[in-house]
Amino acid sequence: MRKFPRMNNPINRRVFKKKVQEQIDVKQIADKIISGDRGYLSKGITLIESNASHHRQSANELIQHILPHIGKSVRVGITGVPGAGKSTWIEAFGKTAVSKNYKTAVLAVDPSSSLSGGSILGDKTRMEFLAHHPDVFIRPSPSSGTLGGVARMTRETILLCEAAGYDLILVETVGVGQSEGIVRGMTDFFLLLSLTGAGDELQGMKKGIMELVDAVVINKADGANKEQAMKTMHDYNQILRFLTPATKGWKPRAYTCSALYNSGIEEIWDLIFSFISETKESGEFQKRRSRQAVDWMNQLVQIRLNETFFIEEKKRQMKNLEEKVRQHELSPSEAVDLLFEKYQ
Repeated sequence: MRKFPRMNNPINRRVFKKKVQEQIDVKQIADKIISGDRGYLSKGITLIESNASHHRQSANELIQHILPHIGKSVRVGITGVPGAGKSTWIEAFGKTAVSKNYKTAVLAVDPSSSLSGGSILGDKTRMEFLAHHPDVFIRPSPSSGTLGGVARMTRETILLCEAAGYDLILVETVGVGQSEGIVRGMTDFFLLLSLTGAGDELQGMKKGIMELVDAVVINKADGANKEQAMKTMHDYNQILRFLTPATKGWKPRAYTCSALYNSGIEEIWDLIFSFISETKESGEFQKRRSRQAVDWMNQLVQIRLNETFFIEEKKRQMKNLEEKVRQHELSPSEAVDLLFEKYQ
């Protein structure tokens, strides 16, 4: 007969209550997400963001449950130079999306969010229309100290949003130079937002970032800035001509728009969906999605190895071995062999 803790002890009552509370009905969460329940979508995302080991299995089961319902959205990555007006642009682009009956999710990838709270939290005040629209879901970056951890959670959040019926997923990077490669690896179309007259930014722009983009959009091309915006667009197009395209069969170009005055947003919408149509027709769309899935698996292997190998006990063993190598008591190869013997 199964034994339960005696309830006359208040400590036992609290422990028993906690265990009951921690029982997770994964299938119920999955079914509710698939039905479009925003509350359960948030609950599912909280589950996959948890670092608790007993939540990891439930999170994996949740992803497995929703797999038949994923892959139908368009995923757009957005990065930008400082001051480019990402929030205003996302607000304008999101308005266009919902006007076309596209349910839209806005996510952020910010490896510093454990300290800053995530830029998108502040940006929500600048996305007032989207923040209050019933067909829009905005989620800040998970508070993880590592880019790999944030990337894993964001990828899985994309899948949950797709299962919940979101047609368009906008993934914002924070700043320039930290997470562009990660976001490129989880989206279909990658967009760089720039400013009029961003000569210094052009000089300082990493070549690697420019090689990731499918389009450059010069925002704030309005009023006295229009003429300068055209010059900046020309400068970007000159650079893009000499770079290998990020997507086979597609030539990235620069464009102008004004998110503030909603000018040029419709053209960018048409551009992105022309890209999706062309890459689906050529087969490049599905090839990219397949590559991304395999790359994700390989990244998860690295994350899991780090989580299991570099636990405190192993760290202490490594410190001891490092000291012996430093004192020439062990060769580096002998130290590695000893470490792996203990690990196995």
